[in-house]
Amino acid sequence: MMKSRFLFVVAALLFSMAVSAQPRAEYPRPQFERADWVNLNGEWSFALDLSDSGRDRDFYNSKGFDGRITVPFAPESKLSGVGYTDFINSVWYQREIQIPAEWKGKCVKLNFGAVYYESEVYIDGKFVGRHYGGSDSFSFDVTDFVGDGGVHSLVVHAESDLRSGTQPGGKQSTNYYSVGCSYTRTTGIWQTVWMEAVDAMALERVQVITDIDQKHIVVIPTYYNVAGGNTLSVVVKDGGKAVARAEAPAVQGMPVVVALKNPKLWSPESPFLYDVVYEVKNAEGETLDTVDAYVGMRKVHIDGNKIYLNNKPYYQRLVLDQGFYPDGIWTAPSDEALKRDIELSMAAGFNGARLHQKVFEERFYYWADKLGYIVWGEMASWDKDSNSVAAARNFMSEWGNIVVRDRNHPALIVWTPFNEEFGVPSNEAGRFLTDVYNETRRLDPTRPVNTVSGGIYVISDFCTAHSYEQDGEKLHNMLFDGEKFYQPQGPGSGFERAIHKLYYDGSLPYVLDEFGGIKCAETQPAGGNSWGYGDAAPTREDFYNRLESLVKAVVEHSDKICGFCYTQLTDVEQEQNGVYYYDRGEKFDMERVKSIFQMEAAGYEQ
Repeated sequence: MMKSRFLFVVAALLFSMAVSAQPRAEYPRPQFERADWVNLNGEWSFALDLSDSGRDRDFYNSKGFDGRITVPFAPESKLSGVGYTDFINSVWYQREIQIPAEWKGKCVKLNFGAVYYESEVYIDGKFVGRHYGGSDSFSFDVTDFVGDGGVHSLVVHAESDLRSGTQPGGKQSTNYYSVGCSYTRTTGIWQTVWMEAVDAMALERVQVITDIDQKHIVVIPTYYNVAGGNTLSVVVKDGGKAVARAEAPAVQGMPVVVALKNPKLWSPESPFLYDVVYEVKNAEGETLDTVDAYVGMRKVHIDGNKIYLNNKPYYQRLVLDQGFYPDGIWTAPSDEALKRDIELSMAAGFNGARLHQKVFEERFYYWADKLGYIVWGEMASWDKDSNSVAAARNFMSEWGNIVVRDRNHPALIVWTPFNEEFGVPSNEAGRFLTDVYNETRRLDPTRPVNTVSGGIYVISDFCTAHSYEQDGEKLHNMLFDGEKFYQPQGPGSGFERAIHKLYYDGSLPYVLDEFGGIKCAETQPAGGNSWGYGDAAPTREDFYNRLESLVKAVVEHSDKICGFCYTQLTDVEQEQNGVYYYDRGEKFDMERVKSIFQMEAAGYEQ
């Protein structure tokens, strides 16, 4: 009896610890990490404001709302504890904050991983700042609002009008129900909220450019402020041992160049990362700021019709990853879940992913860097009106922030701002696409830009196409017709404005960056509104045969097609064409699936 009682108490204690454990407790910005920080995830007070009358009711002065929500999970999600899935145009959050005593004399930054869509922040009823954008990270200096060291009421207000056509929404459904390839919406806070202490002369960010040919790392710093006599030192470490260092005056935008004698390169086959420490010191030699980071030495470039990684043609075997979770929607339930998704993809034979219609959080990029997994970064571009000036304005500012935030990750090798912009564009829409391309190249000249995935061509560094033809022989013939290689969207399809007047001459790289999408009736019997592309494969064996025929049709053209992206990694709600179930359970014999996706592509190292 005593033993039984003891086990019960232990089990109860463990359960209590699990329930009370802080969600997403890991540092959210692993490539730019400081020691002095406080994670604000967990239980907040909360109010739905469906009539958008909260300002009239002085909600910004709140000391606590009646409802409760678990941050950083959106109110539509199960993990939030709210689970309200109708349209939400306005929400309010509140919690108390207190600044650690040891932060006295420092600047206090309040950071948000992402809040969808327009957000306002108040402390003790005083307006702190406003942000537009649902996928980019942002920060406010709240030093003047919390300088007395007391307890303060932090209030966050978020608004969303998904159906307005002015917000990039991605795969969020503009209907009440999830339908087709549109799914449950995300509103409000959906990534980690945290505070950190920084010196007034601290680093705000760095841009890191790795040059494997000249064997050096270029660090371009941006500081909150600078003063005469301040210096920035950069120390590069391998296994805890310093292997290179450089120091220069702390001047805005002035590069620090670190030479490496025998650099170890980053690749999916060998994802080596150097640890890096940035230190800002004043004229007296006192350390004002220390940031821990890492860097992967690698190079991406285009030569002819191939994309190169570290000066070698690299065949990309990508999977479409939409980053949805049954319990968290846009927010992964744990850091381990992010890592696990990459491991599942690699187990299925993929060497990377096209991150589709969602801006993934920085922790995902961290795991891609660590595990050796190439990715294409994409904006949640759907649900915006491409001819709207307001939509273009919103898109441009947010996309620029995203490029700046993520451009140091070695795993990220391609930018894709848009997905399936079809039809003949107006002059303004064409100008918009061109502006986004040019801005992306300006902010990051080190990566190719696939301006529109599978849609109209205006300007791009390489070419892509989408085809969900389910017959391998037909797909093979469609992709190569005599002397003319062209996009599946041909004459009579309604997509007459394609690359090079429909036909592609082989002078640029070409990737079939959406195909497959096979549903298997044996794994998911027909019912409800579930779907996949084409007729479902009746059995698993039929699935394997069809999959093999489609992959073979693509890789047999490896002299012209330099990679593919299969739809998709997991089922997502009613779209049930993943190689895994939505809960990440195995659907097929993954060794057999892996052998198909790793089919040899002639002309490339395997």
